[in-house]
Amino acid sequence: MIKNEEVYKIGVINKPHGIHGELSFTFTDDIFDRIEAEYLICLLDGIFVPFFLEEYRFRTDSTALIKFEGIDTAERARMFTNIEVYFPVEHAEEDPQDESTWDDFIGFRIEDKHHGDLGEVTDVDTSTINTLFVVNHHGKELLIPAQEELLLSIEKQPNVIRMILPEGLLDLDKVEEI
Repeated sequence: MIKNEEVYKIGVINKPHGIHGELSFTFTDDIFDRIEAEYLICLLDGIFVPFFLEEYRFRTDSTALIKFEGIDTAERARMFTNIEVYFPVEHAEEDPQDESTWDDFIGFRIEDKHHGDLGEVTDVDTSTINTLFVVNHHGKELLIPAQEELLLSIEKQPNVIRMILPEGLLDLDKVEEI
């Protein structure tokens, strides 16, 4: 038997959609998509009951159409109208998306394979299509592209980003005005 402390609410099923058992589902947490859930838990008559997902597709940022295995008609789908949907806490803890942001790299040191320690990331510029690490390089601001093909490794202890920057990239700020 599934207990209340083993699950948390992620949304509510609104009503059936179509004639083949699809359900309109309004969610507050898309964890079922982030960890590729096999099932969701519905609260039916005070009992938590797991239902295996056959398929789902998003309609908006907060609604999806879901299809449970064995629910193949609009009549069977009607029993889910206004039913709360829950997700197992134990699987939520496995969530690979740890809500990391670019700002998590502030404070990391950038080391280049050829130039060594370039300095500390003081900001991350995401205002353009090309994300840039803003690095304090001996008191001057240095902009370094945050591109996967330039990364060698990211080490959380001791907060170091190792990169291999293209030749000449660091010389661009040395060009004197004419």
